[in-house]
Amino acid sequence: MTQPTEIPDIKAELPFREGEAFALDVAGHDLRILPRGRARLDALIELIDEAQQSLDLVFYIYEPDTSGKRVRDALANAAQRGVRVRLIVDGFGSSANANFFQPLTEANGEFRTFSAKWSRRYLIRNHQKILIADGNAAMLGGFNIADDYFTPERGDGWSDLGLVIRGAALADLERWFDTLFQWVAERQAPWRSIRLAVRDWNPQGNQVQVLIGGPTLGLSSWASSILSDLDNGNRLDMMMAYFSPAAGVIFKIAEIAKRGAASLVLAGKSDNGATIGAARSLYKFLLKRKTKLWEFSHAKLHTKLVVIDDVTYIGSANFDMRSLYLNLEVMLRIEDAEFAERMRQYIAHHRDHSEPVTLEWHRKKAGLINRVRWVLSWFLVAVVDYTVTRRLNLGQ
Repeated sequence: MTQPTEIPDIKAELPFREGEAFALDVAGHDLRILPRGRARLDALIELIDEAQQSLDLVFYIYEPDTSGKRVRDALANAAQRGVRVRLIVDGFGSSANANFFQPLTEANGEFRTFSAKWSRRYLIRNHQKILIADGNAAMLGGFNIADDYFTPERGDGWSDLGLVIRGAALADLERWFDTLFQWVAERQAPWRSIRLAVRDWNPQGNQVQVLIGGPTLGLSSWASSILSDLDNGNRLDMMMAYFSPAAGVIFKIAEIAKRGAASLVLAGKSDNGATIGAARSLYKFLLKRKTKLWEFSHAKLHTKLVVIDDVTYIGSANFDMRSLYLNLEVMLRIEDAEFAERMRQYIAHHRDHSEPVTLEWHRKKAGLINRVRWVLSWFLVAVVDYTVTRRLNLGQ
């Protein structure tokens, strides 16, 4: 009798490639997802080149490399044709400085730096990534302005997401950017005012909301919203670059796995080994509570994407202590079953090209030395600062 031939897993054997761009309409909002780096850069430049009235941008990292120069020159050209251009970069994350942006400022564009490296605000990062063009189109995501974010999503490139949005939520994005720009433009602006702005942020709309995270007493709109959805959710799908939340949040994920399903695709490759170690310190607890885990290693993972039941979160925030409670972040909360399912398909595509993390996998990796390194990594990433740990090799 002929034995049946085992069918190979064709998806796993195929070389990884990000999917094509796609668009959906949610509550009158046009949402276009851009998984490929080159397409993100082209879309960014297109929004800048087509702007007629205003361009507002804020980025955590801005490098003076080929991509950085291309974006700067496009902004300078826009300012020269009469477009009001306002740009904010983080003073700690960005290498590009005022001298680099001189072509923009000479064309009457405005350039501001968020915070100083050495001040009482040292630990706060403006981690947001936003471009708003003419108040009718915006681009958000996890990507920064640097070559690595726009190269092919393999090897040393970043696997990330960009989202172009048109619709009523743009009013909230403009409102938030105006608040932020006024604060950075004032040399002696009190730190309390930005904390209050985060605390008092009240997102408009229902199905599509702009949420802001940052350092404030109590919970920001971003932290409050995601924690509430975790409390009430029955299915969690997550694809996350940096994963090191507090114990209480880990318990919420475990509870979803217990009453439904929880599936996480995390980084197996990064520019910061300590962030991988920090995540691995939590694997055993989650695995023993039926959470399914994978590590993605075809490229450096930088995606920030969470789907809970019919709700999708996309934006700048990682799922760690810093992004939940400390850094300034911007996230879209999109409540729509069709959109959530489409983003689950996006996660599944990466999961098919990821390594399953099992208890057996964990036992092989979790020797005494590695366990010590992972716990130390969690402390440094979650409590100190992942920008400091970037130079350390604690994750493998």
